Amino acid sequence: MSFQTFVFYALALILIYAALRVITARNPVHAALFLVLSFVAAAGIWLLLQAEFLAITLVLVYVGAVMVLFLFVVMMLDVNLARLREGFWDYLPLGGIVGALLVAEMIVVLGGDYFSVGEMPQPAGHAAGYSSIKELGRLLYTQYVYAFEIAAVILLVAIIAAIALTLRSRKNTLYQNPGEQVAVRREDRVRMVDMRSEKRAEERA
Repeated sequence: MSFQTFVFYALALILIYAALRVITARNPVHAALFLVLSFVAAAGIWLLLQAEFLAITLVLVYVGAVMVLFLFVVMMLDVNLARLREGFWDYLPLGGIVGALLVAEMIVVLGGDYFSVGEMPQPAGHAAGYSSIKELGRLLYTQYVYAFEIAAVILLVAIIAAIALTLRSRKNTLYQNPGEQVAVRREDRVRMVDMRSEKRAEERA
């Protein structure tokens, strides 16, 4: 067994263990930390596949930003674990059926000829001037440009829908009207007041 194969199996075992702990950990903070560990292990596997840009993006975006946000939200919400576990056994049969279907689908997909060793050989080495970022950009904007644009539109619609669903109109909320701010005049905001100085007031007294 080569060193690269050993590292791959080690990272794969860490990734599987961390993924299982994400769904079995009772503390949501621990689950989020195990999710961070799974992302780091997945980034290591990306490095073995010579996809350095994807590995660094996974670490910077998900571990450095998204998961930190998750941890802040979980700790700020102060989740009641006892109330969170209520009704768990009621949904266990349905969850078990869905989980079994997912496992069966993964076995069918991964057990096929498409994911065999012959279909997915060892990645070939690249030249010294090879850039994975340039190659990724070329594929995204040539071969997969329509799928890339459709995914961007779907994400935009999802952002607008999330804002629309969470937007609430409150009576005491102050809103800005840019039209009124642009059309404002000096006379409407500034008023000159002639006040007597303290020294003049003392002399008259």
